[in-house]
Amino acid sequence: MSYNKPFEVDSEIIASTGKRFANYIIDVLFIYAILIILLSGIAIVSALFGSYGFAQWLQTMSDLEFYLVYFLIVIIYFIFFETLTSRSLAKYITGTIVVFEDGSRPDFGTITKRTLCRFIPFDALSFFASDARGWHDSISDTYVVSKKGLETKMKLFTELDEIGVSQD
Repeated sequence: MSYNKPFEVDSEIIASTGKRFANYIIDVLFIYAILIILLSGIAIVSALFGSYGFAQWLQTMSDLEFYLVYFLIVIIYFIFFETLTSRSLAKYITGTIVVFEDGSRPDFGTITKRTLCRFIPFDALSFFASDARGWHDSISDTYVVSKKGLETKMKLFTELDEIGVSQD
């Protein structure tokens, strides 16, 4: 009789509150840098072609228009990076990764849900809870964990699972 208990993320590898906070700050900085580069680039290209409408719009942009552009950049940023690699740029820097409880990578739908949940008021503060899971993690059933810790635990889990398996 074989007992195959599935791998589960445990508290040892869940990213600390400090790493989560660092992820937030670093991602915000990257998002603002992308926003500045993108808008400046479009303004320069528009000026090169003699079209100054975009530059005028930038100068007269309302708060609502700015936030809509910002939210669009945030959505594209997180969905692009986390769908492709399960990591944002900040997660590369802090050595963390987004996974399901079984250690697998989340799919596009889950990452989209996770990204949209970031707009819940005070979500950015929710990872200060005792388990360091934000609301966008809990709602999407994902975890932010140490990448090295996950790899080590999964390797150990796989090796232990293989012990006693007969070689026919």
